Amino acid sequence: MKYRIAAALLSLAWAGCAPAEENWIATWASAQQIPEPQNSLPDDSLRDATLRQIIHPARAGTHFRLRLSNAFGTAPLLIDAVSVARSADPASARISAPVMVSFSGRPSVTIPAGADYLSDEISLDLPAGASLAVSLHLPQPPARQTGHPGSRATSYVLAGNHVADADLAGAKPVEHWYLLTGLEARAPAETAVVAAFGDSITDGHGATVNGDDRWTDDLARRGAVTINLGIGGNHLLTDGLGPNALSRFDRDVLARPGVRSVIVLEGINDLGNLARDHAMPPEAHADLVARMIAAYGQLIERAHDRGLRIVGGTLLPFVGSDYYHPDAATEADRRAINTWIRAPGHFDAVIDFDQITRDPKDSSKLRADYDCGDHLHPSPAGYQAMADAIPLTLVLP
Repeated sequence: MKYRIAAALLSLAWAGCAPAEENWIATWASAQQIPEPQNSLPDDSLRDATLRQIIHPARAGTHFRLRLSNAFGTAPLLIDAVSVARSADPASARISAPVMVSFSGRPSVTIPAGADYLSDEISLDLPAGASLAVSLHLPQPPARQTGHPGSRATSYVLAGNHVADADLAGAKPVEHWYLLTGLEARAPAETAVVAAFGDSITDGHGATVNGDDRWTDDLARRGAVTINLGIGGNHLLTDGLGPNALSRFDRDVLARPGVRSVIVLEGINDLGNLARDHAMPPEAHADLVARMIAAYGQLIERAHDRGLRIVGGTLLPFVGSDYYHPDAATEADRRAINTWIRAPGHFDAVIDFDQITRDPKDSSKLRADYDCGDHLHPSPAGYQAMADAIPLTLVLP
């Protein structure tokens, strides 16, 4: 008899863990780092201050939760009021009908150093294509700031608690995000999220401020729920701007709910930095290529361990770059890396961004109409071409 009772209890326990018809999925994301001095806010501007940030989710919804971050803070961070609202204009601080956000039923949250923190569920009707304003009030500045410099979106800072105000008259505009790393939505269980993992080309350098025309935005408009986890200046192997790719992959990609596939476009900064200041011997070039390939292998292993499809993006041409001025040896390294990415048996699939964006008359350079002007980053037209060339069958189940 006792075994039948135990079996019945076990059956009830499993029933409670059965897959729900809806799951949480990431619908917007931002990879975090320690902002450089020129991208940090003065502490005085974050003392008793409201920070209003505009984000553009990849999917409509009615039930959301925020993911706030103190990942690089050195002490607990108190945020004592938070609201969300539909943005009336992505290029202004104006909002409509703010909804106050709670954390375990309380209006404030203290985020431990090094941690992210999820809000309670938020009911808000956010239609497709709408932008969301997230307003935070900080009594005191963070002990060390956590943020994302390359927002390509305007945020607003104003003294006092104004999280419920319809506008922030006199607010200081800044083109960065701080302390905000994700928005998650309830969605059907079969909904798949695409994580775009990379450097400034994924982050959107060269895109239009407040225009939401990165290649990831363009891919989302084609129907793939895409989250952008690019960091400008990021490296595969070393800490450049932001933590190196291997050190941040778990937090930025694997910890996001609903991710089924990841597109990796990373490595151009490793190649460019090697010989940026002076020529390097052939042995150094060969060693860098080998270590980069090994790093890609690590990302592939980690993705496969979680059951994710991982798609490799070939590195775009950048001869003529005003920043890196790559020589023939660096171009040979790029071609060697791309040959490995394209080869069967490595990534689950390949998106040939190199072929899509290169000048048909000189494959070492970007097409003129796809070049934002620095010969390294695409223009909005280039980003659109990148997104248009991605078969949705590569990234969706």
